[in-house]
Amino acid sequence: MNTTTTDRIEKQILLRAPQSRVWKALTDASEFGEWFRVKLESPFRPGHWTKGNITWPGYEHIRMEVQVERMDAEHLFSFRWHPYAIDPKVDYSPEPTTLVEFRLEPVEGGTLLQVVESGFDQLPAHRRDEAFRMNDGGWAQQMANIERHVTV
Repeated sequence: MNTTTTDRIEKQILLRAPQSRVWKALTDASEFGEWFRVKLESPFRPGHWTKGNITWPGYEHIRMEVQVERMDAEHLFSFRWHPYAIDPKVDYSPEPTTLVEFRLEPVEGGTLLQVVESGFDQLPAHRRDEAFRMNDGGWAQQMANIERHVTV
């Protein structure tokens, strides 16, 4: 099931991997970086910022910055960020952030992973549609990336 409105993107995928494996792929910063394609400089910790450079070809100049909200062991990992913040000449810090939530549920045959990114309606109007469109496609790609990563 993939659902979208103007304010939120929802994607889900059945991963043929144990919940503990998926949790590690999401919350270990170095593993997250492997499938998400970012070189993070510090571990994920609730209340703290984690930053790093994107390693996706053509996007290496982009810094990713996330502030971890929650890490409820093997069930919920969430962070805030500035979506599609790709112009190094723009200071995105005054803008509202979106909330990204990864929810894990054990199911027969593996783990159901759901990602929800919400808060797009609060973004500046001149960026909203493009950020939404790019992240909608981005999350579809990232679901395939994590699937390959955890089922190797």
